[in-house]
Amino acid sequence: MDIETFRDFCLNLKHTTEGMKWNHLCFMIEDKIFVLVSLEDGALCFKCDPDDFDSLVGRKGIKQAPHFARRQWVALENLEVLPESELKERIAKSRSLVLKKLSRKVQDRYA
Repeated sequence: MDIETFRDFCLNLKHTTEGMKWNHLCFMIEDKIFVLVSLEDGALCFKCDPDDFDSLVGRKGIKQAPHFARRQWVALENLEVLPESELKERIAKSRSLVLKKLSRKVQDRYA
């Protein structure tokens, strides 16, 4: 998947906004990041279910995301590490996990 296709996918997730932080393209819900992408090399970080963490980092091209919550965020070397369908599922799940951490009032707005 190329960066433009990835961007389009993320922006099509309901109520997603984008911005730049730390020289990376960020996709957010309520200003909370759920995926971060490097425009230089396509490396990305996203939140994962802690139960999936070990199986993800056991795969080639995936590791613990530096500077993010331990065992909750993973970093992929590029957009090609995961098959496109799996990447989309995991990004949607990341968005869901971030949304669940917001207040009930905010969550209800997106139900």
